Amino acid sequence: MNRIDRLRALTPYETDFAQWSAEQAALLREGRLAELDRENVAEEIESLGRSDRREIRSRMEVLIAHLLKWEFQPGHRCHSWQASISEQRVWIGNIIKDSPSLRRYPAQIFDEAYKDALPVAVRETGLRKSHFPNEPPFTSKQALDGRFWPGGPLSMDVFLRD
Repeated sequence: MNRIDRLRALTPYETDFAQWSAEQAALLREGRLAELDRENVAEEIESLGRSDRREIRSRMEVLIAHLLKWEFQPGHRCHSWQASISEQRVWIGNIIKDSPSLRRYPAQIFDEAYKDALPVAVRETGLRKSHFPNEPPFTSKQALDGRFWPGGPLSMDVFLRD
């Protein structure tokens, strides 16, 4: 735990973020609230929530792209796709476990995430965009459900391809 020397000037936010962070944490722990860089501390705390939202959004896009590949290229299914789908689901679930207020967020951004994931699926499959539906062929709830595999159940032949 850092302690702040009262005679030394505090590090400006713009100069050294790591040092500034350590000093602000020490000021909080010591109860020296009047010396806090309140505006920047508040901004950093708010950014933590935005970071979780960005992480969920990014992982939803990857999840949706892989689910589309899984559904529309069944002959190319492989363990790496299955692993990526499972990994995204676990990460999103863990973020929501840590921040339950974000439980509804995946459903809120699902349609936008689908629109962003669609070009990725097109590029990675080589299929035409018209091969994919304009609207998601599954729901956000299904996408996050570890038992859901579009186009049919998970089969052992996936593990034989990699």
